[in-house]
Amino acid sequence: MKKTIILETLVLAAVLAASPAKATPLPLQGAKITATYNGSAAGMLGFDSGYSGGPGSNITGLDPSDISVEFLTSDFLFGFDFAEDGMLTVYNNDTIPFGSYSIVFDFGSSLSQAITSFTLADRNAIGGMPALSLINSHAIGLDLSNVTWRGDYVTFSARISTSAPTSIPEPGSIALVLAGVAGVAASRRQRTRRG
Repeated sequence: MKKTIILETLVLAAVLAASPAKATPLPLQGAKITATYNGSAAGMLGFDSGYSGGPGSNITGLDPSDISVEFLTSDFLFGFDFAEDGMLTVYNNDTIPFGSYSIVFDFGSSLSQAITSFTLADRNAIGGMPALSLINSHAIGLDLSNVTWRGDYVTFSARISTSAPTSIPEPGSIALVLAGVAGVAASRRQRTRRG
C-alpha cells in the first residue's frame, strides 16, 4: 500500500513536470500590422497614415501614446485598438447595418514570438459571436458578420497569445524531491520492521 502511494506521488510529480505549455499574452511592442477589410487593403486606414487612404495606409505600428486606435475601416464602422500586452479591442463606431465584415491582421515577421491562440476576452456589450481565427503563426482573422451590438460605440475584446513553457523544475530540484521521497519511504520501512 505504501509503495503504491509513493509510486503514485512520483508519477504525479512527473506528470506535473511535463505539463503542456500555457498561453501567455503576446507582447506587441514594435509590431508592424498589415490589415485588410473584406479582402481589400484599401478598406483599412491606419494610425501611421493619419487614417487617410492611399498606398500603404493599411499598414501601421502601435500608437505609442496608446490614445488612438490603430485602424479604422474605410466606411468608419469599426475601430481596432491593439495594446502592447496583446489585447485587441474592437469598437463599433456607428450603427452597424447587416452585412459581411471580415478583417485580417498580419504581423509578418515583426513579432518576437509566434501567435498560438486568439481568444475572446470580453463580449458583454455584444450579442452573437464574433468568429476569431488563427490564420497562421503571424496572422489573425475576425468575422463580425454575426455580431449584434448593444448600442453605438461599444466594444468587445480578444487576446492574442503565445505558448510559453510552464515553469519546469531544474534537474537538481527534481533530484532533491526524489531523494526526499526515497528518504521518507526508507524511514517508514524501518518503522514497520521495528513495530
